[in-house]
Amino acid sequence: MNSWGRLFFMRLLVMLVAASAVISGTARAQSDPPPLKPEEIEALVAPIALYPDSLLSQVLMASTYPLEIVQAARWLKANPSLKGDAAVKAVANQPWDVSVKSMVAFPQILEPMDQKIDWTQKLGDAFLADQKAVLDAVQRLRAKAQASGNLKSTEQQKVVVEQQAQQQVIIIEPAKPEVIYVPAYNPTVVYGAWGYPAYPPYYWPPSPIYYPTPYYGAGVAWGAAWGFAAGAIYGNANWGGGDVNIDIDRATNIDRNFDRNKASGGKWQHDAGHRQGVSYRDNASRQKYGKDVGGAGGRQDYRGRDGGAGDRAGDRAGDRAGDRAGDRAGDRGGAGDRAGAADRGGAGVADRGGGADRGGASRDNAFSGVGNASATQRDFNRGSASNTSMATNRGGGGYSGGGGYSGGGGYSGGGAGASRPSAPAARPSGGGASRGGGGAPRGGGGGRGGGGRR
Repeated sequence: MNSWGRLFFMRLLVMLVAASAVISGTARAQSDPPPLKPEEIEALVAPIALYPDSLLSQVLMASTYPLEIVQAARWLKANPSLKGDAAVKAVANQPWDVSVKSMVAFPQILEPMDQKIDWTQKLGDAFLADQKAVLDAVQRLRAKAQASGNLKSTEQQKVVVEQQAQQQVIIIEPAKPEVIYVPAYNPTVVYGAWGYPAYPPYYWPPSPIYYPTPYYGAGVAWGAAWGFAAGAIYGNANWGGGDVNIDIDRATNIDRNFDRNKASGGKWQHDAGHRQGVSYRDNASRQKYGKDVGGAGGRQDYRGRDGGAGDRAGDRAGDRAGDRAGDRAGDRGGAGDRAGAADRGGAGVADRGGGADRGGASRDNAFSGVGNASATQRDFNRGSASNTSMATNRGGGGYSGGGGYSGGGGYSGGGAGASRPSAPAARPSGGGASRGGGGAPRGGGGGRGGGGRR
């Protein structure tokens, strides 16, 4: 072989080695994240494991549609006067999944699902990956709460222990089927000593708006009865089968567009059409559901676009400027929407309020599983900026009241005369951060009551 032949051969060899490295790196990037450990799943379900079975099942179903949760919470803020079944009827024509529509009857659940969207996304991904593992984690926590003396029948709930499919399960039902109570509690108290310091439980103090009784981080707070929300209940946990059952007739009453064919035998089936472009965490879920995932149309709402010309103009002008200035400052520790530290943890105030959402330990953001992580986080920031614009248009005020729950000023963007719980500082009407006024947007004041996540 002459010198030219040897040179050509060497160049070809270099190109092949480089191509092999690229392919190998791509394969690694696309490989599955490790399955969630049982203790990780327990940390995820800790805030909801003591909900009545029916309500728990609907939270799990709704968590698989994180973008629609954001849209429903936005609708709820714009329609604060609609409550319970009346709110559910008002969203009948909204293009959301029936599980998401049912959540507007329970604002004390929908609000934190929106404000803690990283938790919601992770919970939904865990449920899609292995429904039985999630339900088993709930049962383990219920057993711990019962052993600690913190789970028993009361005037609000009925607790029953029975055998299902050769396993003992703890069932929680409303004491009166027509009256729904939503418990709030500190996981580090009700479950006894938390055994997984590497995975502290998620936790947010209850809002004084829904739980006016003083709450000091111990025991269970019940708040007001939600008798007018019983019509929003249509699901239940099938503990022995490791999945969720639904009442098709009730689901149809909530959502006139409900497709009965997608609930064969009364078993819940995830509808990828409502995923609206949010990617799935693992390859198995992507292969099972990903073919039906929509595209950019659904992701517009992460940018705060409701579809109207005015909203789009605001997004492209003032809101986008807010994203590039105030919100970006908030991401980097300034005074933007996240008010302090970066959204991804750390020691500042930010989305997780104080010592980070995960009890001080910094971990990957849930948006790492939503397509391009950085791009989707920017979209979410734009949505936050747009919420500021919408809050101005709808009468100013902050979103979730002060005290123990969500930081700064007033509640629900209300006008003059709206009652406000006490707060460290009142928020000026209109132009503050979208969800928290002068303090931390989602986790400002309020005692945490224990080493839980925020």
